[in-house]
Order: sequence, then C-alpha cells, then structure tokens
Amino acid sequence: MMLGLLLARCGVSVTVMEKHADFLRDFRGDTVHPSTMGMLDELGLFAEFNKIGHSLVEKAEFPVDGRPVTFVDFRRLRQRHRYVAMVPQWDFLDLLADAGRDEPNFTLLMQTEVTGLLREGDRIAGVRYTGPDGDGELRAELTVACDGRASLVRREAGFTPREYPVPFDVWWFRLPRTEDGQYSLIPRTAPGRALIMIPRTGYFQVAYLIPKGSDAELRARGLDAFHAELGGLIPEADVDTLTSLDDVKHLDVQLNRLPRWHRDGLLCIGDAAHAMSPVGGVGINVAIQDAAAAARLLYQPLREHRVTESDLAAVQRQRALPTTVTQGLQRILHRQVMAPVMAGADINPPGALVSLVRRLPQLTAIPAYLVGTGVRPEHVPVPARR
Repeated sequence: MMLGLLLARCGVSVTVMEKHADFLRDFRGDTVHPSTMGMLDELGLFAEFNKIGHSLVEKAEFPVDGRPVTFVDFRRLRQRHRYVAMVPQWDFLDLLADAGRDEPNFTLLMQTEVTGLLREGDRIAGVRYTGPDGDGELRAELTVACDGRASLVRREAGFTPREYPVPFDVWWFRLPRTEDGQYSLIPRTAPGRALIMIPRTGYFQVAYLIPKGSDAELRARGLDAFHAELGGLIPEADVDTLTSLDDVKHLDVQLNRLPRWHRDGLLCIGDAAHAMSPVGGVGINVAIQDAAAAARLLYQPLREHRVTESDLAAVQRQRALPTTVTQGLQRILHRQVMAPVMAGADINPPGALVSLVRRLPQLTAIPAYLVGTGVRPEHVPVPARR
C-alpha cells in the first residue's frame, strides 16, 4: 500500500490488489516505529495518523531482582518521534488507502486475488486474478510481490527462500485492558514460555511464545491448563475472559530470505522477500522501508517506461544490508535467548550488562536506534512529499 501511494504520487500508474473485502484482520504487526512516522511526516499524513487511537511504547524493560531495568529507551533518540506507536494495522492501511484514492494514478481493487502470473518469454508481464466480476488479467510493466511470507507470486516466479532455524511459535490472543496511555513492554517468563502484553486501545494483544511445533500438543491439554499457565505469568489479568482456544491464533514463525528478489518484470519486497521474526516488531517497518527504497529508485524509470532488471537489482542492493543485519541480530537473539527459554532455562540478563546500562543509561539509545530507526533508514521520494 505504501509503495502504491508513493509511486502514484510520483506520476506512475499503479493498481493495488487486495484479496479481502476489508483490512480487518486481528493479530498482525501493529508496531509503527519512529522511522515509519518520519515517512508519514514527509507524506503530510502524520496529523491524520495521530488521530487514530493508539498506545505509546517509550521503552522496553526487564525485571532484575524484582526491579525493572530499561534496556531499550526510545526517548533517547534524536528525532521527532521518540516512541513506538501501537496502531491497529487495519486503521493504518485505511489511512494509506484513503491517501491513495486522492491520487488519479492510484487504483485499489478489493476482493481481488492474484491467482497467477502472465509471461512474455522469460519476462513477467502482469497477473491473472479473480474478483467480484470473475476472472481477469492485468498486464503491467512491473509486478511487485507484496503478498507476504506465503507469497503465491514468489512461488509462481520460481523463487525459493533460504530458511533459518526458529525455536518458537507464537499464540496470539487478547485480554482486557483498563488503562490506556504510555506502556513499557516487560516480558513475563516461565520455563519453556515467554509472554509479552502489547498495549492496544482497550485491550492487550498478547504474544505467548511456545516451543516450535508445539501448537497441537498444547491445545490438547485444554483451556483450564492454559488458564493456569496464564495465571502464573500474569496474575493481575482476568484470564477467564478467554473462553475458548478458538480465540487463540497460531503464528508459524519464519525467518527466511530470498537470495534473489527479482527477475525481469518482477520484484519481491517485504515478507515476500524476507520473512522477519517477531523479535523487535520490525517486520512492518522494514517492509515499508523496502517500499520507500523501491519507489525512490524506480519511479523515474517507470515513468519513462524504461525499467530494467538492473533497476530492480538496485533495489535489492539498497535493502540487502539492512535486511541481512536485522535478521542476523534476530538469529543471535534466537540462539542466545529464545532457544534456552523454550528449552526451559530461566532468562536473566547478564549481570555485566545490567551493571553497564545502570551506570551508562545513554547506551539504551543504541538498541532503540536499531529497532526504531533501523539500518540505513529510507525517506520518501521528493515528488511524493506534501
């Protein structure tokens, strides 16, 4: 949606296809980081974004000897937005869609699902789709796969990502929340389990981390056993409001990356190019930076009808380093933190690290920058700014 908006504002004719009738899907990435809010400033959309009901996360803490210690402090960033906004993704997508509809070059087709690719020799020349009026074809100078970690477009193009080991899956569910406003993400842990309560307006979106592949086994234990586990981790919460395991959604966590993101007439970005772990909540923001880089590098060749595979390769070169570094950090955290926790070990930050951040709290700006701004942050192309 972001790429469509940027290209349309830069004078490129764009069609975005969304297979559902609306964007109302629960338990998607809802973290909007400072880097993304900076782009909304450049687009002239931040005032509208700020009207959406959301919670603020200014820091991430961890309990040590009964006292919270701050390890990530977004308040120390030297930029306008020094927090993470927890915004329902459907509201964010509606904002971008409404901005796109103001552009004569932008077309959004809802209830329109891509079913295959059109080819001219070795070149991808568009898509086949099914929509409210039946099946159809849309020819295009460039097709961009933004269809996520289970990307049909990627599969149809013959791309296979390289997979990296992940020691956990996630159960998503919601619990009531009475206090709105600022919130600090403090993980709750027990042997073989970890839980994070993500604040949203009126409720918590709960990420309950379970050992990889254990979904069926844990469901077989039943709701009462799950209530007992939750009661031990978050005794202050009213866990009885969760009345069925059908309300618990399973996320099969993946971490992977395509060796090659493009071929003639086709580009993959976001999760279609590199599925991110939930660690750090960076997935949506990395994808948006992919979109900004793609728009900046491609709008002129597209506008002049001369886009080549070398132009698409330039997008991958621009985004390969930040993607590799971010996934590398996630893989370290998987090995050093998540795998031991899922195996039943207690999770305690190293004493030396605790002493260091207590003595030099300004160091908490470093992980805040890596998470909130990212490696090689992108900006909106000049013609798309308002």
